[in-house]
Amino acid sequence: MQNEILKFERPDTLYALLLIPVLLVAYFLVLRLQKKSLQKFADQEFIKYLMPLKSVGRPWVKLIFYFFAIASIVFGIANLQSGAKMEEVKREGIDIFIAMDVSNSMLAEDIAPNRLERSKQAISRLIDKLEGDRIGIIVFAGKAYIQLPITTDYAAARLFLSTINTDIVPSQGTAIGEAIEMAMRSFDENERNKAIVVISDGEDHEENAIKMAEEAAKAGISVFTIGMGLADGAPIPMYNEYGKKTGFRKDKSNTTVVTKLDEGMMQQIAQAGNGFYVRANNTRSGLETILTEINKLEKSEIDSKIYTDYENRFQWFLAAAIIFLLAELLTTSRKRTWESKINLWN
Repeated sequence: MQNEILKFERPDTLYALLLIPVLLVAYFLVLRLQKKSLQKFADQEFIKYLMPLKSVGRPWVKLIFYFFAIASIVFGIANLQSGAKMEEVKREGIDIFIAMDVSNSMLAEDIAPNRLERSKQAISRLIDKLEGDRIGIIVFAGKAYIQLPITTDYAAARLFLSTINTDIVPSQGTAIGEAIEMAMRSFDENERNKAIVVISDGEDHEENAIKMAEEAAKAGISVFTIGMGLADGAPIPMYNEYGKKTGFRKDKSNTTVVTKLDEGMMQQIAQAGNGFYVRANNTRSGLETILTEINKLEKSEIDSKIYTDYENRFQWFLAAAIIFLLAELLTTSRKRTWESKINLWN
């Protein structure tokens, strides 16, 4: 038996607690308006004479009970759970690194909405289909950087994926070789099968891409490639600081730059990496096809420990909410006649 673990089944519900300070401010403003209205009507001594049973403290006590009831209801809906039994579960999977091109040419709109966004959408769908596999993300343009280390935390993968844009790598280029090499170094030393998926238009690639793919294949790592773009190519849009399109990139001779998919290079990289190449288009991204092939690789068994036998504790909070609501109902806003004589509270 392990130490007890507490967690909320629906933690997002706890954001509702932010309503309490909002209601408190609203209540304070209402009190101020009431006080100003009474002051216009009569002076303080005359108001005390007209309203001898008026209480200053009771409304605040009722409000505190009310807020505690709201907080208890929110905690009850979030459903606190406790679990103390740790169980070892066998899972099978492979390790996958997605190497994603974020150079400016990926903003071309020959694939809707553009090459980069289509790539991110495809990776998001891929994450939804993973079961026991570990995923990592590398972004590259003129240089390569690890955006997400290898993990089974799919929620974190989606979060990091959402932050990717063309500004994330300052230098331009298409350092596919460096991205493959970085993925190779970043895999854990284990017996799990490994794969690298390169998503790029292949334009302006560095010369060592094929060599690095060959090195990966020698290490038992399959390299798959997805060509993101169409053969006819498209101009590269430019945007201002507000995200509004201002035109298209031009070269030194003021000619609009058209970026085209280097399909031959992407095919050679996949062949050298003992994988295969898929070209994306406006109807498919190619990742689904590659995932099917990756799933054919022998999956290694891993051990994972999870907490089981969670028990729901929402009843505690709902019971507390009922108690606080009853207390609020039984607490009157005004003094009773007998209380005013002994001045029990204000």
